[in-house]
Formats: sequence, structure tokens, C-alpha cells
Amino acid sequence: MGEDADARLCAVVGLAQAMAAAQTSAPVPRADAGPLPHRDVAHAAALGACEAMGGTFAAISFWERDRGRLRVLVNVGERAAGEEEFPADEAYPVHDFPEITEFLHEEWAGGGKPHAWVETSAGPDQPRGPYASPYRHERVAALRRRGRGSCVVAPIVLHGRAWGELYVARGVEDPVLDAGDASFATVLAAIIAAGIAQNERLEEVRRLAFTDPLTGLANRRAIDTRLDEALELHRDLGTVVSLGVCDINGLKRVNDEHGHEAGDRLLERFGSILSLCGAMLPGALAGRLGGDEFCLLAVGPAADEVVRAADELCRRAAELELGEGVACGLASTGDPVGDVRSARRLFRLADAAQYRAKALRSAKPVVAGRDGGPDDPVVHLASTPAPPHPPERRRFRR
Repeated sequence: MGEDADARLCAVVGLAQAMAAAQTSAPVPRADAGPLPHRDVAHAAALGACEAMGGTFAAISFWERDRGRLRVLVNVGERAAGEEEFPADEAYPVHDFPEITEFLHEEWAGGGKPHAWVETSAGPDQPRGPYASPYRHERVAALRRRGRGSCVVAPIVLHGRAWGELYVARGVEDPVLDAGDASFATVLAAIIAAGIAQNERLEEVRRLAFTDPLTGLANRRAIDTRLDEALELHRDLGTVVSLGVCDINGLKRVNDEHGHEAGDRLLERFGSILSLCGAMLPGALAGRLGGDEFCLLAVGPAADEVVRAADELCRRAAELELGEGVACGLASTGDPVGDVRSARRLFRLADAAQYRAKALRSAKPVVAGRDGGPDDPVVHLASTPAPPHPPERRRFRR
């Protein structure tokens, strides 16, 4: 008995450590990331719970309340046909699992605590034990179909509400899960809930650190981080990296004549248009550099595709109420701009193109390298060292 308790204690510690190690480490939310929450943490939790309970299979599911379904985040262990490790859209209507929405809520409302329950592949005439849920043919049939003899289902409760469930199963030839296993699964589910809550807090901190609070776009820190990553891909694989820099025309006039609240609305509306046009480019990142300056970073699409998106951006921006359009400059490694080995160089090229667009009052984006290649005035401007105290109103970044 003592050895079993020690083993379970070690399993709890191991589960908590695995979830902590799986906390999201990438500081910038990726545009191509999947929509499922806490996937890496859920994977570590499922593996740890499966090992702790001597299971052959485990899954973590998330309750999508607005859709009335349990969506599977991860399946680990001996998966049956059709079960993917990270399923794209494996989900089950919650009316097939009334315990999580009815029985459990009644117990919590009455001051009780959530607990797990056991399912077995035994028929309706077989004893089911004190922690077994009422017999349901569909769930028993599902166990049999997947070659499992028993399973335990434990609700994952976050902030006093059912967040999802932990599911651990054993094979037909393995010992049947019992009331003691159900109690242990409840403990594991509580550990998993704590890990998910911690991950939520970390995600919120990262979101605040890498998001512009006014527009909800990426901030300068996020852009710098992603651009450094993108240029590594360019150096190693030749991936096309394009950067557009935009300056909203007339923002100061709007602030002076209509107030800063109107100016903020203009910034927000332009941010929405930038996000919309950025969606034309798979994986693009839209950001606000500060003040009236925005940017669009595209990794992979050809330079001509980025120019088309920028054309659309300028067209839509010109239609904004109160605004006077934008000055937009583009620079891409897919154009004849010379060797681009650093983020600073690409920023200088895009900044020079934007500066020229501003000077020309251009209604379309100015693209570095498309007016004479190396002799392009934009490329020349970007290659000219800035004086210690430049007379123009702005300096090149970084």
C-alpha cells in the first residue's frame, strides 16, 4: 500500500513538472498557430495521466460551450483507427455526456465537489460499482469498438466551471479501473486544471507584452522578434521576406481639430484594414510600430503578392473618414535590393521607400528596387549613412 501511494505521489509530481516544462515558450503568437487552447500543456498532461494511472490511452478534451460539444485537444497512447494525436476536429456533442453538464453541476451547486466516474465495456446486467455512471449503450459500444475494457472520466474544473475532461482508458486484458482509480483521476484532473490556469496567466502576460493595446495588433517587440526569425529562414533557405511600413497621413490634424479620441478611432480603423489586407498573405503579421506608424511583415509570399495587398491597403485607407490616406513603403528580398542579411537593412529599405512615398504624396506603395535596381533612389537612400543630426523629421529605426 505504501509503495503504491509513493508511486502515485511521484506520478503527481511528474505530471506537474511535465506541464510546467510544456508551458508555451514562444513569446510571439504565430499567425499559423492552431485554434485549440493549451495544446502543448494538454499533451504533457495526457501523457503524464496515462502513465500515472497505468493506462493504455488518454485524451484531454475542451468544452466548447458556444457549440455544445467536447472538442478533443490531444490523444496519446494506443490510438484506435481514426484517432489522431492532435485531431483537427474531433468533437462529441455534450448531450452524449450528461454528467459533465447536468449531474456535475447539480453536485457543485449543492456544495459538493466534482469527481470522476468509471465506464466499463460490461453489459447492462453486470455490476458497475459506486463510481460508475448510468449505463449508456453508445459509450459502452465505443469502448468495445476501440478495444478498451474500461476508462475513467474526470472533469477538469477551472475557475469554478467545467473546462473539459480527462479521459484515461485501459485495454480489455488490463485490470478494470475502479473507485480508487476514479479518486486518483480526480486529483490528476485538479493538477491539470492548475497547470492550465497557470498557462492562461502566462499567455495573458505574453499577449500584453507583444500586443499594441490600442489596436490589438502586434507591437514593435513582436515585429522585431518575428523579423529576426524570418531572416534566418531567408539566409538558410532563401525564403522571401517582405516588409511594408505605413504612415497615416493627417493624424496630427485629426487630433488637433477633432480631439485625440477621434485620432484613436482613426488608428483603430486603420489597424483593422491592415489586418484585413494582411489576411491576403498567409502567415503575415500586422503590427503597430508606434504613433501613426504601422507595418506588415510577410514571410513566404512572392513580392508581387505583397504589393497587391499593399495596393488594396492604400485604396481602403484613402476611403477612411477624416484620414488622408497613408504613405506606404515596401521592401522585399524578392526584389533587386541587394543583399539583405539583417533586420536593420530590411527596415532601412522599407523606411526609405515609405519616406519617398510621403515626399511624393503617392497614393500607391513605393517599392524598393523597382525603379532601377541598385540605382533605385530608395536603395540609394537606404544605403546612405544618416548624419548625426538629420534634418528630416525622422531617423531610420534600429
